[in-house]
Amino acid sequence: MIITANELKTKGVKAIEKKIKEDERILLTVRGKAKYVVMSVEEYDKMREAELDLAIIQINKEIEEGKYTIETAEEHVKRLWND
Repeated sequence: MIITANELKTKGVKAIEKKIKEDERILLTVRGKAKYVVMSVEEYDKMREAELDLAIIQINKEIEEGKYTIETAEEHVKRLWND
């Protein structure tokens, strides 16, 4: 679903409310090019949860592969400054 900048300017939030009922995400276009994505808070929360789930999967994989370092905070800071 797409809303132009002009439509948003003239109809405001009502334009978003109308189209969000038809689709979970709305593209806002400026001069014919997609510029922003609008979604409900519920949809945003689902997206963030999926991102966090993926991060956990990636971290667990790295742990299984031994790609981690055990060190103190002081050692960590020294390593960061030396890299």
